Amino acid sequence: MRNTPWRSWAAFAVLATALAACGGQSPTSSGGSAAGDGKTIKVGILHSLSGTMAISEVTVKDAELLAIDEINAAGGVLGKKIEPVIEDGASDWPTFAEKATKLIAQDKVATVFGGWTSASRKAMLPVFEKRKALLWYPVQYEGLESSPYIFYTGATTNQQIVPGLDYLKEKGKKKLFLVGSDYVFPRTANKIIKAYAAANGMQILGEEYTPLGHTEYSTLVNKIVEAKPDAVFNTLNGDSNVAFFKQLKSTGITAEQMPVMSVSVAEEEVAGIGVDNVAGQLVAWNYYQTTDTPANQKFVAAFKAKYGQEKVTSDPMEAGYNAVYLWAEAAKKAGTTEVEAVKKAAAGVSLERPEGQVTIDGDNQHVYKTARIGVIQPDGQIKEVWNSGKPIKPDPYLRTYPWAGGLV
Repeated sequence: MRNTPWRSWAAFAVLATALAACGGQSPTSSGGSAAGDGKTIKVGILHSLSGTMAISEVTVKDAELLAIDEINAAGGVLGKKIEPVIEDGASDWPTFAEKATKLIAQDKVATVFGGWTSASRKAMLPVFEKRKALLWYPVQYEGLESSPYIFYTGATTNQQIVPGLDYLKEKGKKKLFLVGSDYVFPRTANKIIKAYAAANGMQILGEEYTPLGHTEYSTLVNKIVEAKPDAVFNTLNGDSNVAFFKQLKSTGITAEQMPVMSVSVAEEEVAGIGVDNVAGQLVAWNYYQTTDTPANQKFVAAFKAKYGQEKVTSDPMEAGYNAVYLWAEAAKKAGTTEVEAVKKAAAGVSLERPEGQVTIDGDNQHVYKTARIGVIQPDGQIKEVWNSGKPIKPDPYLRTYPWAGGLV
């Protein structure tokens, strides 16, 4: 039976709401003192440390812990050290809702940093909204969402997917084949891509989905070869990318002949896929290890010093790293870790981060981000070939794009 989690959001919402009702009421809305022992402030770290998404999420957790170490070394937050409470979402969306409930109700954390897939975020959203607790979500996503209890530090659609399409259009790539994992992010992203294509003289030659963790791509790859697109737009997540790119390369088609634009393949995934399988392919992000800023040089050096010189940095882990600093700055500005006060103080918080200047938009709790298109190099690093020149105001509902009028 085909796995179609994108059809089951009502079930996810019911499950997450039920989980949110367990274990008593959250103390997080009553003040920061409930979130530690008087000497520390507890925060939750909730990522997939096992399962198909571990290839991507473990290093986001590592980057968040690095930020906590750095902030603690500089004196902590409000005179207290940050104490991380780490949980494993296990690449299972109901588990994310269950662990979020535990962190809020049992561990009494001041905030949570976590998630990767939109399925995990959608499962957690009713938990945080019901308990009036705060989630910092660090990964690019499909947009068409905002929550008063989520801060989105990765890109929304107009900061990644739309610039990626603009780049392909500029390069004359007007016939696209869409490949994605079968859940909410790729389904919604491709809905947006199809609306963009219709308004910009582009043609969609095919649209295929496979379950997360899927590893047999020969049939799908054959469909791509037969369709002869100018480019592939790839929204596969997790270790499915390993199988897809290996089997695509086995056809003999090169990146120059038919580039693949990926929005969930960063430096960490390149290492897992094998650089020989993806060298020359395109990616759309807001940060690369090669991004040339003083803050990034410091970040890369600190990450390698803590976790090993062979380690790489990537966009999602940098957005997770940023999230910890943005929360800490908002808490300092508020003078408390109380959720409503932090939310209010966060509006307009602006920091110079490894990717450049990031600023929290108080209207939708996303951040201004610079869009960057890159090409994967033979050494596994990513060379930036285009950027937006300045941070782009987040527009999760694409209200400033006339062609997107029927999407919401």
